Amino acid sequence: MTETAITHARDNRPRYLDWFKDLLAIPSISAQREHAADVQRAAEWLLDTMQAIGLKKTTLYSTPGHPIVYGEWLEAGPQTPTVLIYGHYDVQPPDPLDEWTTPPFEPTIRGEDIFARGATDDKGQLLTHLAAVDALLRAEGKLPVNVKFFIEGEEEIGGEHLDDFIAGHTDLLTADCGLISDTAMAGPQQPVIVYGLRGLVYFEVTVRSADHDLHSGIYGGAIHNPLNALAAIIAAMHDETGRITIPNFYDDVLPLTESERVTLEQIPDTYLAETGARKLWGEPQFTARERTTARPSFDVHGIMGGYTAEGQKTVIPARATAKMSLRLVPHQDPLKVAGQFTRHIQNLAPDTVTVAVERKSYGYPALIDRDDPAIVAAANAYQTAFGNKPLFRREGGSIPVVATLQRLLNLPVAMMGFGLPDDRLHAPNEKFHLPNFYRGIEASIHFLHEYARLTAR
Repeated sequence: MTETAITHARDNRPRYLDWFKDLLAIPSISAQREHAADVQRAAEWLLDTMQAIGLKKTTLYSTPGHPIVYGEWLEAGPQTPTVLIYGHYDVQPPDPLDEWTTPPFEPTIRGEDIFARGATDDKGQLLTHLAAVDALLRAEGKLPVNVKFFIEGEEEIGGEHLDDFIAGHTDLLTADCGLISDTAMAGPQQPVIVYGLRGLVYFEVTVRSADHDLHSGIYGGAIHNPLNALAAIIAAMHDETGRITIPNFYDDVLPLTESERVTLEQIPDTYLAETGARKLWGEPQFTARERTTARPSFDVHGIMGGYTAEGQKTVIPARATAKMSLRLVPHQDPLKVAGQFTRHIQNLAPDTVTVAVERKSYGYPALIDRDDPAIVAAANAYQTAFGNKPLFRREGGSIPVVATLQRLLNLPVAMMGFGLPDDRLHAPNEKFHLPNFYRGIEASIHFLHEYARLTAR
């Protein structure tokens, strides 16, 4: 039966590509209020598509932010397992616009890649599963398992309302496993199963001195410049080896096992080629791959203050603000770390300024049992669709919903990503490799059949 659906998926590639283009054309930027109507339009597009596919109970659930899209097909019966498929339809802001070769919301195919904001993160990856269910229902008239789709519109702004929604809808979202595609492969034909994710806690730190901007000639040397103070605080967040200086910060870090280290070594280190950076940086006793997947990290994302327009203005700003985050690894609690961070920043601040620390969002790290049937089904599906056994690794990024599904629904989650390392997520000229889009649809079809086989009761 699987081959019937695969054939249907291949015959309908132009139709699924049209879906892809239509969704990419919607600038569903969750971080910007002026795009709230576009975010709503993307949710409604997904709702209409789910209804056309034949999903039931298709609903837009309101949240204090952007809506959650839900649809289900439960006709495989109560004795058959249920797969909860998660994705997100919101995207990052496309700035800087002048670095895009083609407009970010005018999807453009060049060679075998499609370029647009959200192409890989996460619209293309999400659509592989909707297309797979469409192909199965049209070709076979049924699914091998029960399926629930749960698609949110706030992932790119920290999923602020996600945990509350899941906690309040546990009966609706009850399932046997989760399935998410929001990660990357090692190459076009080398799949990777992510079994661990870093958590995240995000802050805005504001340093103040005087109650208004000052002339640097009159007050320079007498009043502490908040930008200078903020720069010193940031510089003190790492020691000379790249280790984060927060006291007791590493106490809860779960070390890699020796087998995990061996597994990580199988994945090539391509950081310099991917980034164009001059040299690698970080804790010297760990490899770059270990530092980005199994070690916590601290980064500054933006600094605001003073005069940055054309020309010059000799000003000591009254305040300076920085956006910062910490990536966390399994066993680290983001709320505990937030307290440690806040105390450390306050301790680093000189008494010439005041410092305010605002926690903006947080998410827990996650670790999945590699022997769970969902992971085995994903490995088998990958091998069938791509012709290679997957590699296993922890991922440096954060997908907060994975840990939430573990904590609140006790769900193992299979992370089957179809992106590539050079897809330029969150950067200008984001793309998705179309052969991976089509093979991703087939891998999703195989996964649903494999999971039904492995969990047959």
